[in-house]
Amino acid sequence: MKNKTRVLCAAAVIGAAYAVMTIALAPISYGAVQFRVSEALCIMPLFIPGTAWGLATGCVLANLLTGNIFDIIFGSLATLAAAFCTAAIGRRGSTRLITLAGCMMPVVFNAVVVGAVITQAYNGMDIFSHLGVFTLNAAQVGLGELGVMLLIGYPLARFLPRQAFFSDFVEKCK
Repeated sequence: MKNKTRVLCAAAVIGAAYAVMTIALAPISYGAVQFRVSEALCIMPLFIPGTAWGLATGCVLANLLTGNIFDIIFGSLATLAAAFCTAAIGRRGSTRLITLAGCMMPVVFNAVVVGAVITQAYNGMDIFSHLGVFTLNAAQVGLGELGVMLLIGYPLARFLPRQAFFSDFVEKCK
């Protein structure tokens, strides 16, 4: 029971941190060109799979500011799907390549899904007739996400396991 409580608490803290960071850094967190610093927290399912739910909840809360129902639903589902894939990758170990693969999940999911949401928001429901616009939006979102994950997420994912407090907490969550 203690393990489930720890995982739930970790998920809640990660979700709250995600929402607060996204909202606090709103000018760079929203739009076609975004550098959502909070996305660096998407590495957490590598270590504690249950934090996937916290990330999705934090994303829902942060996306409420957009007022775009598609972003609230599909953007948050993209975060959840990426987090589940990251958690699955994390079960394979903790090599540099595995960590990098885990960091790429949010890049791929957000580029495609958020790129589609942005295209829909500005061009209507027929995304396929605006394939060039979608490609541009996906590339912009993907590059911003890649920047966050390579500059912040990956170094954090390599640094945290070396810290005794973090390793101890992860062990207690198992």
